[in-house]
Amino acid sequence: MSLAIETTSATEQARLATWLGFILMCLGMFMAILDIQVVATSLPAIQEALDISRDAMSWIQTAYLIAEIIAIPLTGWLTRTLSLRWMFVGAIALFTVASIGCAWSANFATLISFRVCQGFAGGALIPAVFSAVFLLFPLRLHPIATTLAGIMAVLAPTIGPVVGGWITETWSWHWLFLINVAPGLLAAAATPFLLPQDKPNLTELATLDRLSLVLMAAALATLELALKQAPLEGWLSVRPALLFVASAVCTFVFVRRTMKAAHPVVELTTLSARVFAVACALSFCLGVGLFGSVYLMPVFLAYVRRHDAFEIGTIMLVTGIAQLLAAPVAGYLESRLDPRKLSAFGFALFAIGLALSSFQSRTADFDEMFWPQVLRGIAIMFCLLPPTRLALGALTSTQVPDASGLFNLMRNLGGAIGIALIDTILYGRTIGHGEALRDRLIAGDVSAAKAIGLDVQLFLHPPPDVTQATIEAYVRPMVERAAFAMSVNEAWMLLGVVAFAALVLVWVLGKSSLAKR
Repeated sequence: MSLAIETTSATEQARLATWLGFILMCLGMFMAILDIQVVATSLPAIQEALDISRDAMSWIQTAYLIAEIIAIPLTGWLTRTLSLRWMFVGAIALFTVASIGCAWSANFATLISFRVCQGFAGGALIPAVFSAVFLLFPLRLHPIATTLAGIMAVLAPTIGPVVGGWITETWSWHWLFLINVAPGLLAAAATPFLLPQDKPNLTELATLDRLSLVLMAAALATLELALKQAPLEGWLSVRPALLFVASAVCTFVFVRRTMKAAHPVVELTTLSARVFAVACALSFCLGVGLFGSVYLMPVFLAYVRRHDAFEIGTIMLVTGIAQLLAAPVAGYLESRLDPRKLSAFGFALFAIGLALSSFQSRTADFDEMFWPQVLRGIAIMFCLLPPTRLALGALTSTQVPDASGLFNLMRNLGGAIGIALIDTILYGRTIGHGEALRDRLIAGDVSAAKAIGLDVQLFLHPPPDVTQATIEAYVRPMVERAAFAMSVNEAWMLLGVVAFAALVLVWVLGKSSLAKR
């Protein structure tokens, strides 16, 4: 009798320890995703402090993103080699040390070096958490664990601007990185004792296909660089075109080599399953809409509405609150209803929320942005949780780490491509809209004056003692902001179209496919 009681007690303690370890893993992932957003809000402060040129400033983010996108698909191999426990501990420890290095960097080169380390570690943390859902917990607990991981994954980009704005205004830019230290140290110190005691398999190091690793890194890095340059220089200009070609060639060689390898760096065979492939496509579409909207709202609010970082973050909190409220409902329904129907509901609502923003006025602010944000916040949880179960729920424990890396990679690639397309619209369409507005103003079009916010009486009866040059100097910024707002609306519509495309993709998942799972 006492033995049975002791066994039950040990089981309960182990279950509690696993949950605590998983919560710390989610915290580490949250800090890694949050880091991208909080740093983005304070790039000017970092630029001024380290005397960085304006052209070089964007590399603070680009260095992180390139390293992150390379690390994400490598998580499967790292998990097989180090075990889930030690892979996470190593990643969170490196992320914490790199955060300290970033905070105390005295020059641009040092900062970029630590940002690369930080990005690589952060990239490994994201798929590790989603792998842990299916490796650490029984089937009945998957909805709870997936919901917790999903909240952390989508909440971080949403609250990032308000956290970054508050830190920038209250403290110094160093704390953008130092806020990672305490959670990182806690997670690194506690998780070795909380997570299952799996042993590393260091023999994987001897069979590592180093050429495939180099090819994969080159393919992803050149793609990221091409997406960064294409909106500025043109998608068919020489440098972006060469980068795209290099990425395509490296990808082709990597895929062919990997499919024939006895010990592949990334297991790609799971993509042959239609359900997993479509779930990855849904993850890509979610990345376009999620990261695109988180990027587009601050751009509009900063340039057109002239809000500071903290004000922008406060407005965007609506999405985060809606996500938190929707998460328990999505988690409850996710294990009880057809995931295809839940995904369809999510992407339909997401498409509506994105499309509504494409009709916002030049003066849109908190009130006008409220309901589209609510719809998107609710929808995101239904766009994330059911596709995650579709992608990973029926895989074996050996397949999950690589599959999780691919699934999360698609979301990040969607974000990178979505932002590149948004920038293409903003850079390419704004000039044309501005010229059209200017021509209408010259022709005396009163509706054009109203569109840019110019007083109609002042437009029809300008003061006689004011020169034409003064009038143009007064009107030009108004035209530029109105033209930019029109381009922003077109970008919102693009995001809505992508979400609608995901809705169509959901129906590719026939009931027969789901039944087989």
